[in-house]
Amino acid sequence: MKVALLQLDPTIGAVRQNADRLLDYARTAALAGAQVAVGSELSIVGYPPRDLLDRPALLREIARETERVVRDAPRGLTLVFGTVLGDGRGGLTANAGVVARDGAVLTTAQKRLLPTYDVFDDARYFEPGSASTTITVGGRRLTIAICEDAWAEVPGIGTRYRDNPLGDVRPETTDVFVNLSASPFTLGKLAFRPKLFGELARRHQVGVVLVNQVGGNDELLFDGRSAVWDARGKLLARAPMFEEACFVTELEAPGELSAEAASRAEAAYRALVMGVRDYARKCGFERVVIGLSGGIDSALTATIAADALGPGRVLGVSMPTRYSSEGSLTDACVLAKNLGIGYRVIDIEPLFRAAHETLGPHVDALGVAGPLDVTWENVQARIRGATLMALSNRTSAMVLTTGNKSELACGYCTLYGDMVGGLAVISDVPKTMVYELSRWVNRDGERIPQSSIDKPPSAELRPNQKDEDSLPPYPILDAILELFVEEHRSRDEIVARGFDPAVVSRVLHMVRRSEYKRRQAAPGLIITGKAFGPGRRMPIAEGFTEE
Repeated sequence: MKVALLQLDPTIGAVRQNADRLLDYARTAALAGAQVAVGSELSIVGYPPRDLLDRPALLREIARETERVVRDAPRGLTLVFGTVLGDGRGGLTANAGVVARDGAVLTTAQKRLLPTYDVFDDARYFEPGSASTTITVGGRRLTIAICEDAWAEVPGIGTRYRDNPLGDVRPETTDVFVNLSASPFTLGKLAFRPKLFGELARRHQVGVVLVNQVGGNDELLFDGRSAVWDARGKLLARAPMFEEACFVTELEAPGELSAEAASRAEAAYRALVMGVRDYARKCGFERVVIGLSGGIDSALTATIAADALGPGRVLGVSMPTRYSSEGSLTDACVLAKNLGIGYRVIDIEPLFRAAHETLGPHVDALGVAGPLDVTWENVQARIRGATLMALSNRTSAMVLTTGNKSELACGYCTLYGDMVGGLAVISDVPKTMVYELSRWVNRDGERIPQSSIDKPPSAELRPNQKDEDSLPPYPILDAILELFVEEHRSRDEIVARGFDPAVVSRVLHMVRRSEYKRRQAAPGLIITGKAFGPGRRMPIAEGFTEE
């Protein structure tokens, strides 16, 4: 049996456009001789639609377009696709898969497991299904399930649910387990998701078809990598990473195995490029503007933007003051030339001097400055933020922020200054990974100036400033942050790993006291197992402390 994996990049809420795309791919599948074509979870509306599902008009449009896809799909093709079942009149809403053929709905499958952990909030919107759905197509019994239903049995973890949809999957009742998925990308899933589905096939002795969404939707990135496994758990075919595809393959025979990323750095970089491209396209931005400090963070952000949108749509802006080194200005200029992006130097020293003259007497009159007064450091950052926003307002270009995860975690960033922007591109990239990605970018020749990689990181907001004046060395900091933020380890557990207790307490204190900043940050692209954003919901005003 030939099956087509319809790996689509839907735009949330663009229901008619998504339906058109689904139908186009279904026709391509039929012309290629596929007997079954499978789309991803909620392919009609895109995942996750969040509170758009509270709009009755959207539910009515989803119902209309679902009916149109069923009606207009190629005759002779069994089409399986994800949609919302609900008429917008106050009835129950289901995250469902529709099985259609020859203009009619053969059956529907309702998602049974509704995740509420990390970035997921399905139980807020949907009613769970209560039974599995199996249908016979071409002599093969297909059991249809939606995303989380396949994660009921996680090796080494167990299950979070009482209901286990996989309990109904066995050779006596099922030949092929078909999973319509919108499983977000993280670096940890590169190896884990294929292992999970291969083990599912082997343990239940059935073939497995996984069709995963691709593309970026706000913070969430979807890698695709739709695939087919045989009943022994052997991977037979795999669709590409980070790109749409109508991927046609034989169900039981070895097929094409699209290339994987050669390294973790390549996967992370390609995910970020896709995220910037889709965020700009889906939000209607044609151009972006970036503050170029000459440092590694802004250099990496600019490189990602140039690869995502094309160099002609990226403007880099250097904004020196009395504290900016000549080397930083040179590095920013060289970077812009290497990338072929627009470049402009705006000397903000006159604005900084005017701020001193105007604000200085008033600020000094308060008489509360400590030994490390950051007032004027932040004024510089906020002048830069205002400058970038002025360019954004005039050109309709979106400002990209350049702060990394390590800085965001510790609050080593300025509200309304370097945090200004529409998208935080590398806010889930720890500083040590920033270096890793930058070296990968330069693998075939220098794009990011080597001096930006080699020099000690500095915000250059005061004389001879270095990041390590305010933060622990990044390798130590990032290791502590990974244990605390991503692995949820306690202070004592982290100290037991050999870290200085005082340093651990200091880092945890910085993370806790910076929550108010992160709440006001631009949305950031997620690539790690636990990012600051919708998957980490901490109160700002709270009294619990581990430090």
